[in-house]
Amino acid sequence: MKVILFCQNPYAFGILEPIMQVLKQKEFDYLWFVKKPIKNKFPFKNEPLTSNMEVVKTFKSDVIFVPGNEVPYYLRGLKVQVFHGLAGEKKGHFRIRHYFDLYLTQGPYFTQRFLKLKNKYKNFDVLETGWPKLDIYGNELHKYDEEKKALLNNYNAKKIVLYAPTFSPSLTSAPYLIDEFKKLAKNKDHLILIKFHDLMAEELIVAYQQIAKENSRVIFEEERNIIKFLLMADIMVSDTSSVVYEFLLLNKPVITFKSSSKNIQWDNSLEYKNLEAKIISNLQEDVFQKERQNIVAQYHPYNDGKSALRMVETVQDYIAKNGVPEKRKLSFLRKLKIHKIFGKY
Repeated sequence: MKVILFCQNPYAFGILEPIMQVLKQKEFDYLWFVKKPIKNKFPFKNEPLTSNMEVVKTFKSDVIFVPGNEVPYYLRGLKVQVFHGLAGEKKGHFRIRHYFDLYLTQGPYFTQRFLKLKNKYKNFDVLETGWPKLDIYGNELHKYDEEKKALLNNYNAKKIVLYAPTFSPSLTSAPYLIDEFKKLAKNKDHLILIKFHDLMAEELIVAYQQIAKENSRVIFEEERNIIKFLLMADIMVSDTSSVVYEFLLLNKPVITFKSSSKNIQWDNSLEYKNLEAKIISNLQEDVFQKERQNIVAQYHPYNDGKSALRMVETVQDYIAKNGVPEKRKLSFLRKLKIHKIFGKY
């Protein structure tokens, strides 16, 4: 089986890496497509890589795994949506753009929604596999325990607080919590890790980098893959970010500010204040522990570390039954959009 790992944004690398490892184990032929503007951020050495769409077309893939919103209709292969997050309330998460043959969903909440859309449009299939980015939860949950212990000892702190807000200007809490984090930095019990999205506004990056310069207990993290920090943190502060769900699956408390989620089962504040008091309260009492189990059951009930394997084997079975599409039928306007993004081939 020949596979394309299709990347338009840096976050795709961490999502697709577990799939790559399965492809290696099965000795399948694969190729990374990485858009030219992010090619310098590609983290894996000695991997087959191209930014040339003509090369991708010549590869004649059987499967294209895509954790983004678009994929060229003219490429050979089963076009598979594997998603870039767990936030169903985000605008566009359930929008059908007609680029995909198969949606591989993370859990029952997503599966049920996409099955309804399948029945409406009748031009794609839906199968539940779990999400590959979270395979590390099943395989290497304690991978960073020693590093966490060393950090806490080095800073003489008791707990790690992770701040991971969304970048979306209309949803992010970052402009409004600057003073709250300056106050929190004075609490010697806490080590604060700041982890921003790649698309966060530059002025906010600068503002929080300055907080880190002025406070020894604040670290502005540059590493792209957030999983390491999710595993290390004792509590997370965020807003309307899909990473909230990734953290909740670890059964640890979350505090959000003005989240727009319709399924809030954690501590959500409607005011940008009392950050320190909320952190202390949630660490001591953790009153939302039972509610978190609802999120686990509905959003991602797979803790066996085998979602990437399920994805690969699911597409194998699907192709065995349905064959490999040479291209996907699209409306004229959808084709024009693909030509604008990727070129016409």
